Amino acid sequence: MITSAGLAETLLWGVANGCIYVLLATGLNLIFGVMKLVNFAHGQLLMVGAFVAYQTTVVAGLNPYVSIFVAMGVVALIGVLLETFAFRKVRGTDKLNEIFISLGLIYVFQNVATLFWAQDYNIRIPSPLSGMSLSLGEISLGYDRVLAMAVVIIILVGLVLLTKKTKFGLAMRATSQRSEASMLMGININRVYLFTFALGAALAGAAGALYGILFPFNPAIGALPTIKAFAIIIIGGLGSIPGAVVGGLLYGIAENSAVYLLGGIWQDAIAFTLLIIVLVIRPTGLFGEKGE
Repeated sequence: MITSAGLAETLLWGVANGCIYVLLATGLNLIFGVMKLVNFAHGQLLMVGAFVAYQTTVVAGLNPYVSIFVAMGVVALIGVLLETFAFRKVRGTDKLNEIFISLGLIYVFQNVATLFWAQDYNIRIPSPLSGMSLSLGEISLGYDRVLAMAVVIIILVGLVLLTKKTKFGLAMRATSQRSEASMLMGININRVYLFTFALGAALAGAAGALYGILFPFNPAIGALPTIKAFAIIIIGGLGSIPGAVVGGLLYGIAENSAVYLLGGIWQDAIAFTLLIIVLVIRPTGLFGEKGE
């Protein structure tokens, strides 16, 4: 039976789940906006972040919410290696080279993860708040989802301050607009690209750690989140960080509303229907710039 309390709870759960998509899509959009690089292996960085957070929580005994920042650091380092030894080597060549590298990395990450964590299948990161909920009248929301929303807000505020209030953020914005002019003005674009890719990877690592706290995961989880992240940045507008935020929240709400109203089998279908509707009405996305 559909009730107002049920709809309100679905909305809140959708926002909470959408926050994970927001982080993943924001990192992907940041990389695309500055580097014009399409990385189809971005979801595999989410998967690595989930396993790193799991290891530091279970083996090292850290609080799972402290493990989020460990995962960000480790995945950022992986991002540095990927940009330096893979994507930088083909920058400026045919875009297919970048695409095939990212597609190849999907299988590399998935197989390496299976090698190390094959026995850890469909696990979750243990949280001391598991099973505890915040009650707002007839509405209930797990404390883990509340904290997930808080963590995402903190990270996004930090990202805004970094891009708007620091010299490196200014260099990132300048490079995203005119890379050649930025180079002529003395900006080291290789350093900007390296930092941008590491930052985008760190956001994927944070998304993975939060994903692991809220949902079961395994070495094969990276593919679908990648597709969803691309759908979100298309909905919001390529290169638009506000678009990634709004698109991620809309996507999470659409998914949970589909489950509540129609059943779980409609979860992905309704969410991708949203993508089709947005593209038909506004092909550049909600926050994309209209062409001439």
